[in-house]
Amino acid sequence: MVGRTVLEYGRIDCAINNAGLSETPVDLIDTSGEQWERLMAVNLRGVWLSMQHQIRAMLDAGRGAIVNVSSRTGLVGKPRLAIYTASKHGVLGLTRSAAIDYAPHGIRINAVCPGLIHTPFVEQKFGDGLPDLARTMNPLGRIGRPEEVAECIAWLCSDAASFVVGVSLPVDGGAVA
Repeated sequence: MVGRTVLEYGRIDCAINNAGLSETPVDLIDTSGEQWERLMAVNLRGVWLSMQHQIRAMLDAGRGAIVNVSSRTGLVGKPRLAIYTASKHGVLGLTRSAAIDYAPHGIRINAVCPGLIHTPFVEQKFGDGLPDLARTMNPLGRIGRPEEVAECIAWLCSDAASFVVGVSLPVDGGAVA
Protein backbone atom coordinates (compact mmCIF):
# COMPACT_ATOMS: atom_id res chain seq x y z
CA MET A 1 0.00 0.00 0.00
CA VAL A 2 2.75 2.46 0.95
CA GLY A 3 4.95 1.34 -1.93
CA ARG A 4 2.17 1.80 -4.43
CA THR A 5 1.39 5.27 -3.07
CA VAL A 6 5.03 6.32 -3.36
CA LEU A 7 5.25 4.82 -6.84
CA GLU A 8 2.15 6.66 -8.02
CA TYR A 9 2.56 10.00 -6.20
CA GLY A 10 6.30 10.15 -5.46
CA ARG A 11 5.90 10.37 -1.69
CA ILE A 12 3.50 9.83 1.18
CA ASP A 13 2.52 12.96 3.11
CA CYS A 14 0.18 11.48 5.69
CA ALA A 15 -1.11 8.13 6.84
CA ILE A 16 -3.95 7.05 9.09
CA ASN A 17 -3.90 3.69 10.80
CA ASN A 18 -7.49 2.80 11.62
CA ALA A 19 -8.28 -0.84 12.13
CA GLY A 20 -9.51 -2.60 15.17
CA LEU A 21 -11.39 -5.46 16.64
CA SER A 22 -13.42 -5.39 19.81
CA GLU A 23 -14.14 -8.23 22.17
CA THR A 24 -17.23 -9.48 23.89
CA PRO A 25 -17.01 -8.34 27.51
CA VAL A 26 -15.44 -11.13 29.54
CA ASP A 27 -13.50 -11.47 32.76
CA LEU A 28 -9.73 -11.46 32.24
CA ILE A 29 -9.34 -14.89 33.84
CA ASP A 30 -11.75 -16.33 31.27
CA THR A 31 -9.93 -15.04 28.18
CA SER A 32 -7.82 -17.29 26.01
CA GLY A 33 -4.44 -16.95 24.40
CA GLU A 34 -6.19 -17.02 21.03
CA GLN A 35 -8.31 -14.01 22.00
CA TRP A 36 -5.17 -12.15 23.10
CA GLU A 37 -3.29 -12.98 19.89
CA ARG A 38 -6.19 -12.01 17.63
CA LEU A 39 -6.82 -8.60 19.18
CA MET A 40 -3.12 -7.75 19.49
CA ALA A 41 -2.50 -8.80 15.88
CA VAL A 42 -5.06 -6.40 14.49
CA ASN A 43 -5.18 -3.59 17.06
CA LEU A 44 -1.47 -3.23 17.84
CA ARG A 45 0.68 -5.29 15.49
CA GLY A 46 -1.19 -3.92 12.47
CA VAL A 47 -0.41 -0.35 13.53
CA TRP A 48 3.24 -1.22 14.20
CA LEU A 49 3.72 -2.90 10.81
CA SER A 50 1.98 -0.07 8.96
CA MET A 51 4.08 2.54 10.73
CA GLN A 52 7.29 0.77 9.80
CA HIS A 53 6.52 1.13 6.09
CA GLN A 54 5.04 4.61 6.41
CA ILE A 55 7.99 5.98 8.39
CA ARG A 56 10.53 4.54 5.94
CA ALA A 57 8.79 6.34 3.08
CA MET A 58 8.47 9.56 5.08
CA LEU A 59 12.15 9.48 6.05
CA ASP A 60 12.99 9.53 2.34
CA ALA A 61 10.71 12.56 1.88
CA GLY A 62 12.00 14.32 5.00
CA ARG A 63 8.52 14.95 6.38
CA GLY A 64 5.12 13.43 7.04
CA ALA A 65 2.30 12.94 9.50
CA ILE A 66 0.85 9.74 10.90
CA VAL A 67 -2.35 9.49 12.91
CA ASN A 68 -3.12 6.28 14.73
CA VAL A 69 -6.68 5.61 15.80
CA SER A 70 -6.83 4.26 19.33
CA SER A 71 -9.95 4.58 21.46
CA ARG A 72 -11.31 6.32 24.52
CA THR A 73 -10.49 2.96 26.08
CA GLY A 74 -6.83 3.61 25.24
CA LEU A 75 -6.92 6.41 27.82
CA VAL A 76 -8.88 4.69 30.60
CA GLY A 77 -9.65 1.19 31.77
CA LYS A 78 -12.92 -0.47 30.91
CA PRO A 79 -14.52 -3.32 32.83
CA ARG A 80 -14.37 -6.77 31.28
CA LEU A 81 -12.44 -5.54 28.21
CA ALA A 82 -8.88 -6.12 29.40
CA ILE A 83 -7.40 -7.33 26.12
CA TYR A 84 -9.03 -4.59 24.03
CA THR A 85 -7.99 -2.00 26.59
CA ALA A 86 -4.41 -3.27 26.61
CA SER A 87 -4.22 -3.22 22.82
CA LYS A 88 -5.49 0.36 22.61
CA HIS A 89 -3.15 1.50 25.41
CA GLY A 90 -0.39 -0.15 23.39
CA VAL A 91 -1.27 1.95 20.34
CA LEU A 92 -0.79 5.08 22.45
CA GLY A 93 2.56 3.91 23.83
CA LEU A 94 3.75 3.07 20.33
CA THR A 95 2.53 6.46 19.09
CA ARG A 96 4.31 8.42 21.82
CA SER A 97 7.62 6.59 21.52
CA ALA A 98 7.68 6.76 17.73
CA ALA A 99 6.72 10.45 17.90
CA ILE A 100 9.80 11.18 19.98
CA ASP A 101 12.05 9.12 17.71
CA TYR A 102 10.91 10.59 14.40
CA ALA A 103 9.97 14.21 15.16
CA PRO A 104 13.61 15.26 14.56
CA HIS A 105 13.21 13.83 11.04
CA GLY A 106 10.15 15.97 10.29
CA ILE A 107 7.62 13.21 10.93
CA ARG A 108 4.78 14.04 13.30
CA ILE A 109 2.99 11.08 14.88
CA ASN A 110 -0.19 11.49 16.92
CA ALA A 111 -3.31 9.56 17.88
CA VAL A 112 -7.02 10.17 18.16
CA CYS A 113 -9.09 8.41 20.80
CA PRO A 114 -12.73 8.26 19.68
CA GLY A 115 -15.52 7.60 22.10
CA LEU A 116 -18.90 6.27 21.01
CA ILE A 117 -19.18 7.13 17.30
CA HIS A 118 -22.20 6.36 15.13
CA THR A 119 -20.87 3.69 12.79
CA PRO A 120 -22.48 0.54 11.36
CA PHE A 121 -20.48 -1.51 13.90
CA VAL A 122 -21.83 0.53 16.83
CA GLU A 123 -25.35 0.44 15.37
CA GLN A 124 -25.17 -3.36 15.10
CA LYS A 125 -23.63 -3.82 18.54
CA PHE A 126 -26.06 -1.62 20.49
CA GLY A 127 -29.15 -1.56 18.23
CA ASP A 128 -32.26 -0.09 19.83
CA GLY A 129 -30.37 0.75 23.05
CA LEU A 130 -28.08 3.19 21.25
CA PRO A 131 -30.09 6.40 21.91
CA ASP A 132 -30.27 5.70 25.66
CA LEU A 133 -26.61 4.72 25.80
CA ALA A 134 -25.58 7.85 23.90
CA ARG A 135 -27.32 10.08 26.46
CA THR A 136 -25.25 8.60 29.29
CA MET A 137 -21.83 8.15 27.64
CA ASN A 138 -20.50 11.71 27.81
CA PRO A 139 -21.31 15.24 28.98
CA LEU A 140 -22.59 16.21 25.52
CA GLY A 141 -25.23 13.48 25.87
CA ARG A 142 -25.05 12.33 22.25
CA ILE A 143 -23.18 9.95 20.04
CA GLY A 144 -20.36 11.31 17.89
CA ARG A 145 -20.38 11.46 14.11
CA PRO A 146 -17.64 9.89 11.97
CA GLU A 147 -17.07 13.32 10.39
CA GLU A 148 -16.11 14.74 13.79
CA VAL A 149 -13.30 12.20 14.11
CA ALA A 150 -12.27 12.69 10.48
CA GLU A 151 -11.97 16.46 10.97
CA CYS A 152 -9.61 15.95 13.92
CA ILE A 153 -7.53 13.52 11.88
CA ALA A 154 -7.39 15.94 8.94
CA TRP A 155 -6.24 18.71 11.28
CA LEU A 156 -3.50 16.51 12.78
CA CYS A 157 -2.29 15.72 9.26
CA SER A 158 -2.32 19.37 8.20
CA ASP A 159 0.29 22.08 8.57
CA ALA A 160 -2.11 23.77 11.02
CA ALA A 161 -0.94 21.13 13.53
CA SER A 162 2.75 21.53 12.67
CA PHE A 163 3.77 21.85 16.34
CA VAL A 164 1.64 18.94 17.60
CA VAL A 165 3.64 15.77 18.26
CA GLY A 166 2.86 12.69 20.33
CA VAL A 167 -0.63 13.67 21.49
CA SER A 168 -3.52 11.34 22.24
CA LEU A 169 -6.52 13.48 21.35
CA PRO A 170 -9.83 12.40 22.89
CA VAL A 171 -12.74 12.82 20.47
CA ASP A 172 -15.40 11.63 22.87
CA GLY A 173 -17.77 14.41 23.84
CA GLY A 174 -15.94 14.86 27.14
CA ALA A 175 -16.23 11.25 28.34
CA VAL A 176 -12.68 11.08 29.72
CA ALA A 177 -12.73 14.63 31.07
